Amino acid sequence: MDDIDPIAATGIDSAVAWSAFERRDRSYDGQFVGAVKTTGIYCKPSCPARHPLRANVAFYPTPAAARAAGFRACLRCKPDEIGRDRVAVAAAVALIESAAPPVGLDALAAQVGYAPHHFHRLFKRATGVTPAAYARGLRSTRAATALHTEASVTEAIYEAGYSAPSRFYDGGAKRLGMTPSAWARGGAGVTIRWTITATSLGPLFIAATDKGLCRVSFDEDAAALAARFPHAEIVPGRNALADLAARVVAAVESPERDHDLPIDVRGTAFQEAVWQALRTIPAGETRTYSELAAIAGRPAAVRAAGTACGANPLAVVVPCHRAQRTDGSLGGYAYGLDRKRALLAREDQWAGADAGAQE
Repeated sequence: MDDIDPIAATGIDSAVAWSAFERRDRSYDGQFVGAVKTTGIYCKPSCPARHPLRANVAFYPTPAAARAAGFRACLRCKPDEIGRDRVAVAAAVALIESAAPPVGLDALAAQVGYAPHHFHRLFKRATGVTPAAYARGLRSTRAATALHTEASVTEAIYEAGYSAPSRFYDGGAKRLGMTPSAWARGGAGVTIRWTITATSLGPLFIAATDKGLCRVSFDEDAAALAARFPHAEIVPGRNALADLAARVVAAVESPERDHDLPIDVRGTAFQEAVWQALRTIPAGETRTYSELAAIAGRPAAVRAAGTACGANPLAVVVPCHRAQRTDGSLGGYAYGLDRKRALLAREDQWAGADAGAQE
């Protein structure tokens, strides 16, 4: 059982790998395994078993590599099933995207070889949404696209995969945040209120529909909002937006608090899965684009995950500043790397203080 250099084996710095192992970080599952030389067992990073000494752990890029070195799989965390789980989620996503009519959970789970209740949890953990929610999101996204190209609203609804207009009005229209005809007319008939408020990182532009936040950004104004929603009614928020704006500012200034903010945004099913994954990252932690792609159910779509972060319409509220490149560098940020560093430094400071208080 020879040692193996974690950097050469995984592309992850040994300190990063050990840190993920210590905190049982589920997002690193599938990227490497930790093999314990004193027991001859290898585990995934999130294994709940008691941790060995650092000196007794070697890192391997895959379970197969650990087995080749003479280690055997942990019976508690079952590291060999990670690859199978991800393949199953990817296969389920492909089935959902190609199916018409939609595939039910029982049939979907049967086709990928899992029990329905187990696969439901597995799919949600990997993508951030349930299979049914993923399918609804896909149909709504297709409906939004079709509404711009089809001759009528009814044609667009059928083109998107709904069995009848009533099914769209029951679910899709609500999810889009406006009626289908309003969507087709670029937001006509929808009122969006906006305000600009001061933060420690500069003026913050905040805009919301009656349903929730549709734009949060630095260095923008009402003209930029009008370009995004050319047919909506754009009006100053004044008192009607004061409470929501204060809550958004609190999310910037106090990342340690739980900020349950209403949102009204939409993107492709994959973009929304990435945005959901971003919202699950705790303050003080980061995820790589490859990790976000895996969580969103598309492990190979690393570049697309980065693009989804760049398309994020809600700065800080959907914390794309917590995304970084696989090599640990910051990557890009629409509002400047100085702001990204400041946001991360603020969260790191809070996380460190919180950890110290618990010791």
